[in-house]
Amino acid sequence: MNWKRLSISSAAGLVMAFAMSSIAAATTHPPDVDPTNFVYPLTDPPNPFFPLVPGTTFFYEGEEEGVPTSNVTEVTCGTLVIEGVTTTIVHDQALDENGDLAEDTFDYYAQDKDGNIWYFGEDTKDIATGSTAGTWRAGVDDGDAGFIMLANPQVGDRYYQEFARGVAEDQARVQSLDASACLQSGCLDHLLLTKETTRFDPGVVENKYYEAGVGFVFGVVVKGGDEQTELVNVTTGNCTPP
Repeated sequence: MNWKRLSISSAAGLVMAFAMSSIAAATTHPPDVDPTNFVYPLTDPPNPFFPLVPGTTFFYEGEEEGVPTSNVTEVTCGTLVIEGVTTTIVHDQALDENGDLAEDTFDYYAQDKDGNIWYFGEDTKDIATGSTAGTWRAGVDDGDAGFIMLANPQVGDRYYQEFARGVAEDQARVQSLDASACLQSGCLDHLLLTKETTRFDPGVVENKYYEAGVGFVFGVVVKGGDEQTELVNVTTGNCTPP
């Protein structure tokens, strides 16, 4: 998709501020949600860097502190209305080194008419402890939807991915539109690279790489930890309810 930059008129001033200030001071609030700016099912092509195509399942493998990990992420056919917007439910299952379920998460995303992907919240549960820490929902307890991917990201763009004070405050900055990364399957070029941080772990920095037409392909913690994950397979087919 070739949509113009800063296509959300209500957010234009905020995103411009992102490009001129530090992540910590990028903005105090994401823009307000306008339900009339969303359509479901999509009538436009999906965002190439974050395609919400029901029935698509992404398989990831990686390591955390030397321990093998894996994730299965499915774009389901389920939906949930949040703040008047019909969101797509994405089911993410984090598996431990034995292939057992370690964390079960349902994320809620929606693409607006201009191609920006909004993040409206998540329900997450740690299987071992039963903890639901990190769960949040836009419109609940002052939680606000953020951007998980812009329609036309440009180097220097900064944005909140989620904004639930004291619970979820991840932020991202576009680092490159022509990055490279080597995976088990080979090396990839012309990737979108973002840097992600959070106020809760200011010493941790994660780089994420996205391939147009595919989505998230590689992530690595470059500061404050030893963790990485990469895409190993993608399947498509009939979507299943969450």
